[in-house]
Order: sequence, then C-alpha cells, then structure tokens
Amino acid sequence: MVGMIKKEDVEKVRAAADLYDIVSATVTLKPSGTGTFVGLCPFHDEKTGSFNVRPSLGVWHCFGCGLGGDVFKYVEQSENIDFREAVELLADKYHIELHYENSGNGPARENTGSKRTRLLEACEEAQRFFVSQILTKEALPARKLLGGRNFSQADCERFGCGYAPQGWDNLVRHLASKGFTQKEILDAGLARQGQRDIYDYFRGRVTWPIRDSTGRTLGFGARKLYEDDQIAAKYINTPDTQLYRKTQVLYGIDLAKSAIVKKRQVVIVEGYTDVMAMHLAGIDTAIATCGTAFGAEHAKIVRRLIADDSLGAVQLVGPLKVKDQPLSSRIVFTFDGDAAGQKAALHAFGLDSAFLSQTFVAVADDNLDPCDLRIERGNEAVRSLIARAKPLYDFVIDAAISRFDLTYTPGQVGAMKAVAPLVAQIRDRSLWDAYARKSAGRIGVDLEVMRREVMNARRQMHVRDEDAYAPKRRFERDEPRVEPGTNPYANPATRKALERRDAAEQAYFKIDDAVFIAEQQFMAVLIQVPRAIDRTMFGQLTIDHFMTSVFRTLFQAIAAAGGLPSDDTPQGLWMHNLTKAGGPMLNQVINELAVMPLPLPGDDGGNGAQPPQSNVPGGVGGGAAAVQLRPATPEEQRYATELLTRLLDMGFMRQIGLAKRRMAQLPDGEEKITLLGQITRMETARKDLQAQIYGNTVG
Repeated sequence: MVGMIKKEDVEKVRAAADLYDIVSATVTLKPSGTGTFVGLCPFHDEKTGSFNVRPSLGVWHCFGCGLGGDVFKYVEQSENIDFREAVELLADKYHIELHYENSGNGPARENTGSKRTRLLEACEEAQRFFVSQILTKEALPARKLLGGRNFSQADCERFGCGYAPQGWDNLVRHLASKGFTQKEILDAGLARQGQRDIYDYFRGRVTWPIRDSTGRTLGFGARKLYEDDQIAAKYINTPDTQLYRKTQVLYGIDLAKSAIVKKRQVVIVEGYTDVMAMHLAGIDTAIATCGTAFGAEHAKIVRRLIADDSLGAVQLVGPLKVKDQPLSSRIVFTFDGDAAGQKAALHAFGLDSAFLSQTFVAVADDNLDPCDLRIERGNEAVRSLIARAKPLYDFVIDAAISRFDLTYTPGQVGAMKAVAPLVAQIRDRSLWDAYARKSAGRIGVDLEVMRREVMNARRQMHVRDEDAYAPKRRFERDEPRVEPGTNPYANPATRKALERRDAAEQAYFKIDDAVFIAEQQFMAVLIQVPRAIDRTMFGQLTIDHFMTSVFRTLFQAIAAAGGLPSDDTPQGLWMHNLTKAGGPMLNQVINELAVMPLPLPGDDGGNGAQPPQSNVPGGVGGGAAAVQLRPATPEEQRYATELLTRLLDMGFMRQIGLAKRRMAQLPDGEEKITLLGQITRMETARKDLQAQIYGNTVG
C-alpha cells in the first residue's frame, strides 16, 4: 500500500504550479490592484467578479462564497478530487516525479498517476488511436462523409477527426497494450461490459474529441456510418464519467476560448461539423453542446469567458461595444427556423436575464445549418449569417406575430394572445415593458390592453420579477489613476480611503475604527510580505498589543507556525504553514488578508497587476508562487514599520494607562515610587519610539 507523498515533493509541485495559468484556463482574470486579479467565481453563480487571485502568494479567495486556499485547494474544488489526487495531477502537468513514504505494508513506489490522471491518459491515447485509423482502407466511408462536407484532410487533422473501427474490441486491445486496466477503460467511458469481457463503445463511426478549455480530451462524439450499426442513434457521446459531464462540456471550447475572451462573443451551434464549418469560415468563437440542450451550467462557462468589467467590475448587461471588433458582445444561437428551432429558442428563455440580454439568434434562409450553408453558399454566407443575428426576444416574438394576418382585428387579437405569454416570460421588468410596447405597436393594439394581457400571463405562470440592469456589485472600487513608476497611494487621503475600504470589505470582523485598521493592515503586510517586518520590533509584540479578537488569535497562530519565516522559506510553504497553524477557523481570514490590496505601489513599475509569465524553466519570474519569499521594497518596509510602531505605541499607551490607574489607588510609599519609575521609563521609551519613526514626540 502506498503511503503519503513526500513533503519535499509536495513543495516542489507547489513551487512549480502556476496559479494564474491554472485559474485563467477557465476564468477570465482582470488586473485589480497590485498583484491581484479578479474574475467570476467558478464555484458559485455570480454576475460581478468577487473571485480574487494573488499568483505571487499562490493564494485565491472568493469574497462571494467564501471559498479560498492555495493551488492544491483550487484543483481539488475545480476537479472534485482530494488533496493527494490534486498533487498528482499537478505533478503530471509540470512533469515532476513524486515519491511516496513507505506505509509499512509494502515498498514505496513512484507515481503512477491518480485515477483521474489515468482516465485523461486513456482518453488521449484513444484519440491518438482514432486519428491513426482515419487513413486506413476501412475508414473510406468516414473520409467520404467528411470530404462531402467540404472538409480537407488538413481540416480533419486540425479538429482531431478520427475513425473508430468496426471490430469488437480494437480500442480495448490497443489500450490494454499501453498498460490500461479494464476498469480504467470502462471508467473513461471508452468501453462497455459484455457477458464475458468488455468491448468498444465506439465502433464503425467518425469520431470527434471533446476537450476542456485547456485542451485535455474528456470524451468523444461519434457519428453513425453503417446501416447495420447496433446503436440506432445517429450521434452518440461518451456517457457521464468522472471526466465527462454532458451538461458541463462544450465541443470546440479549446479552439475558441481565446477568441471568445478577446471578442466577448460566442456562437453556439448544434453539431460538430457546424463548429468546423464556422471556424473554417472565420467564425472562430463557435462551440457546440454535446448530446444535450444548452443549459445553466453551459451558461456559467460562457459567462466566465465573456464577462465585462470595463467600468470597474460593474456588471454590464446587454450587447456592448468591443474595442476593434465589428460586432458587439453577444451569445449567438444558430437555431433552425422550423418548429424545432422555435422550441429550442423558447427553452433558452429559462436562462438568467443578464445572459439573455446579450443572446441573439441566427437563422439561415431555407433553414440551412451552418455546415450546409457553407457547402451551398460559401464562407461569406456563414459570416453574414452571424452578422445578421437578431436578439433572442425579437426572434421569438417576431416569429409568433408573423403567423397572423394583422390586416384584420381577429388577427391582431390572436397575435396579441400569442405574444403576451412570450413577453410575460421576460423576467427583467424594464425589458418586458419595452417589448410589450414594441409588440403592441407592431400588432396595432392599445398598449394598456397589451400590458394587461402580459400581466395576467405573468401571474398565471408565476414569473418572478428581476432587474438584470441593476448593479450587482458587492464592493465599490474607485482605483486611483496610476502613472508608471509612481506610488498611487502617496497621497495620505488616497491611502486612508483604501485602508477604510479594506476594513469595510472584509467579512470576518465588521468594524471600522483606527485600531482595527492598524491591526488589519499589519496582518495583511505580515502575510503578504513577511520580509518587510523588522524582526527586532516584531520581537517586542505580544498578544496584548492586539485588541481585535480575530487578530489576537491570528497572532497566536503565527507563533504556532514558528513566528516570522526565515528569508529563504518558500513562499508557498509560508502560506501552507500559516494556514495549517490557523486551522479551519482562520482559513478564510488568512485567505482574505492574503489577497487584500495594500496602499502601496506594486513591484511592476506602477502599472498594476500584469498576467504572470509562464513558469518556464530558466525563465525570469513566473506565474507560480515564488520559490522563496521575495525581498520587501523600501515602500513596503516603511509601511510595515509604520504599522508596527502604531501597535507598539498603542501597547505603551495601554500599559501606561493601566499603571497610572493602579498608582492612583496606592497610598504614598515605596511601591508607588517604584511604579512611578516604571511609568517614567515607559513614557521615555514611547517618546523614543515616536522620535525614531516620526521624528517628533507626543506630549
């Protein structure tokens, strides 16, 4: 039995893991203050970013749901695996060999990969196998099908098209020869259990790899080629597995992700060949669902990529202008114009209002799908289809109205009765009223009559009222303008404003006063830049220098973690030791303080946070947490010393006050004289401290 992963190997993985790279694979991150990035949380549904990432510290925290931690915790949450599997997955990603402690029940062994990693490897090997089969003689029908859709061999290679042979267990035998067990093959969704043995799930079909946004193959889609196929369905997909969830995967997301982020546009089509046709026609934001309708989980994935915070994290709703792009931000569905397309469009009404305000529908003439449109009319027709898309609400309402002859009053009433339930399903109060007005004008009925019909329908359908355009901001952020090479917080008023905002934004101790602010800022500096703390002055601190209960407890946790870390302590290890010492009670506090912005210039020339460079061996810097604690800048040292002085000064003040109260209660005598001497020495020490730091004394 394999024991625990050796601690030194865990730290190697922690140092190598690029938190920015890992998070940004699925979340669009934007700079927000010094060294911090903000995006929409991948662990709960939100419309305004409260998910903070501090790559230099290797820490993330969401102020919305309260989750946070290091790179391992992020992988645990996002992949739904345990700590050990997270370490193993990252070790595989960064090519780090792991060693295991001997558990006493057998010899230690090297890393053979976690279960999830093995499933990923099985899917990747299956993809290589399918691609290798596409040029065989047996695969001629597959090549004819793809060629008949105007896809060249190079096109098929670009999109990973493959062929699953007709035999009973070709893939199973191939994977077994590569060292995969039957259980791994079954768990990856690549085979089925027969009466005596397992057999290939995909047989005699064209295949497409379904990948995540980072390019990892999670499963497959496959099209029927032969009439004697025992599975009647034209298309089949990998069943739900540990890797593959049909409600959470989108074909083409690996190819389209960067374009979606850049253009803030996504085009959702219905098939694999439609995605291929769109991309080849120049619509590089096309993706498709896999064996299911577009739903809420898909919407979350898309929203995280197209989220706009260009006005300081204000949730912008509706189609927005995008710099250097001809089209505004939008989600475009390509539906058929027939009854099935109408039904699909109505299904989309169930998505949230903010999402729907940016949703468009594109329908080609003669109801051609994008692939057929490209075959018959060329790439320009495909591009024109997307450019001419109309808002979802307009598409559905116009389709309903067009069924009636509005020349006659019965036709007008019929159109009104058909449209009212559609308008009623628009949850945003401003939009439904606007569409009621627009529909009434087009149909030719009185606005109040239309409104009454819509209100009746809303009551009958129990539609909840929303305001998609209302601010959803949790915090107000008014970042100062930054000139390169300058400190944006040199102005004391600006610094105080940020300090007070930090106090207001934290979720663990709701209070706003000078004592709390000093203690909070000190703890944030200590956690983020421990080398800025003067060791001699820190040695004078005791728990009595802190009044806030949470910081008194945190001070004790720092002591339990060994006090100030040595300069050569790995950054990730410092955070790990502190979090471990603090325990579950202080985890959120430590995470919030770790990502909390400080009123200091960054170490990037004053330009704010920039995406870290890739963690390439021999490279300069990197997105991974620093190998060791970085040196403090002069500004950080001065600020830390200022905060330490405040704490020590308040400590002297409390001790002097306590001593004077005691002295007032004593009768004249030797004890009182001794206490007076102690007070005098403390007052002198306090004045010396103030003179050393501020250049003057108080009193």
